Amino acid sequence: MSAGEGHRLRIPANPSSSSGGSRPPVEVALGLRANARQFALLVLVNAFVGAMVGLERTVLPLLAEREFGLASKSAVLSFIATFGVVKAITNLVAGRLGDVHGRKRVLVAGWLVGLPVPFLVMWAPSWSWIVFANVLLGINQGLAWSTTVIMKIDLVGPKQRGLAMGLNESAGYVAVALSALATGLVADRYGLRPEPFYLGIAFAAAGLALSLLFVRETKHHAVLEAGRASARDPAPKAGRAFFAWASWQDPALASANQAGMINNLNDGLAWGLFPLFFAAAGSSLREIAVLSFAYPATWGLLQLGTGALSDRWGRKGLIVAGMLLQGIALLGIAVARSFWPWMAGAVLLGAGTAMVYPTLLAVVGDVSHPSRRGFAVGVYRLWRDSGYAAGALLAGVLADALGMAAAIGSVALLTVLSGALVAWRMPETLLPPGGDFAADPSAAPDEAFFTSA
Repeated sequence: MSAGEGHRLRIPANPSSSSGGSRPPVEVALGLRANARQFALLVLVNAFVGAMVGLERTVLPLLAEREFGLASKSAVLSFIATFGVVKAITNLVAGRLGDVHGRKRVLVAGWLVGLPVPFLVMWAPSWSWIVFANVLLGINQGLAWSTTVIMKIDLVGPKQRGLAMGLNESAGYVAVALSALATGLVADRYGLRPEPFYLGIAFAAAGLALSLLFVRETKHHAVLEAGRASARDPAPKAGRAFFAWASWQDPALASANQAGMINNLNDGLAWGLFPLFFAAAGSSLREIAVLSFAYPATWGLLQLGTGALSDRWGRKGLIVAGMLLQGIALLGIAVARSFWPWMAGAVLLGAGTAMVYPTLLAVVGDVSHPSRRGFAVGVYRLWRDSGYAAGALLAGVLADALGMAAAIGSVALLTVLSGALVAWRMPETLLPPGGDFAADPSAAPDEAFFTSA
């Protein structure tokens, strides 16, 4: 069967396999229903990936001040800057490695790197240990989260990308929220460490076991889609040329890159500065834990709907509206001085982020060719997650110079400007009904692409 016939492809057994005997061909099909079990498994795996980040969102900024005596906000936020730089670079590497060597191998490698993180934080005698733990966490997140994104896009094909990304990001960020809440409550009862980080050992062990034993390779699904997608591929094929095209030359991807960067700049600010801002106003650790939960929980839950809405309404409008809503929410948090206004701001910030986050990933899936999807997603996530580093550095410098409220207000303004830039430059990337990739029976699947896994 050719790649262009329908929605199924029979993949021959891997001729490079060292196992003896003949192996039956593997039949793959695109679509959420056809791949429901593997898709659900990957959703669960990504929940554990998100939970690893949630370990730090409530406790670590307070640990920096109370146990390590860091007074400078820039010094406190150094762990987020390190995490952001490492994760951004690893995203790019992960996408390329997944295209060449297979998605599953990269996913398992990400979990192996993440295993030491909770132990390092529990036993850290100095802040440098915490920074190193976040180097490993950045690699873990870059390899594991990027790969679950790519694998879900592989499985569902072109018609349900928004829904797929909504489910993926929802699982990840609901887990971030629950982990942040759980560690905060444990810390409130038992102390800032080691008890809150026992959860991280369980998260890492479960994620590794599921990825190693039950997750299947998805490159074959990308092969099937690639055979049908050849009619819409404006991107250059060379590595450096492709990087330039995906970074700033293509207006859709360039707009997504800058919006993603500002979005994660906001998240870096919320991660590192919000707990200190709330604590300085007299909030209890329990209140800080609830506020740290509300923002990613709203973000995660609403993505169940916003990703699917982008498949119907289009990508651009949701992104513009979401960036503007984030800016308004940040401004409200900056000027408020009590729990319930902060709670309202956190919910609005989560809603705005939910409108943007899965939709930007869907834009990348819309525009990029399936055979280079991992690279395209990696480029986008490189720029997007560099926002963590930018947010930590900017928030730290502004907070030290002008105060924490001024730092939050400045980021609010940047977010509004980012939404305006999307409105000006980004084209709509969602194809109209019936405008899917034209089937091309002459486009045979690339044997090397799937036999290298």
